[in-house]
Amino acid sequence: MQIRLDGKLQKELEVLSKKDLKLFKKVQKQLNLFADNPKHKSLRVHKLSGELENMRSISITKSIRMSYLQNGNEAYFFDIGTHDEVYRKK
Repeated sequence: MQIRLDGKLQKELEVLSKKDLKLFKKVQKQLNLFADNPKHKSLRVHKLSGELENMRSISITKSIRMSYLQNGNEAYFFDIGTHDEVYRKK
């Protein structure tokens, strides 16, 4: 699976790498796992509902999620945060 990151998300991850290296490394690990096996159990991939029904989400930790749109073999990640932050209406 090819992974693309939204420009805003890239900036957030740059800040995260300086602020919380442990979480940043977990993000990297989960994205690498997703690229190799997007159906891996530990990612807890699931479709969102309501106004976000075209989107999906993976788990980074128990409380942190990343949301993305999938088009064929490409995943476009655009948000990271807690459950409530990521699943808020866009």
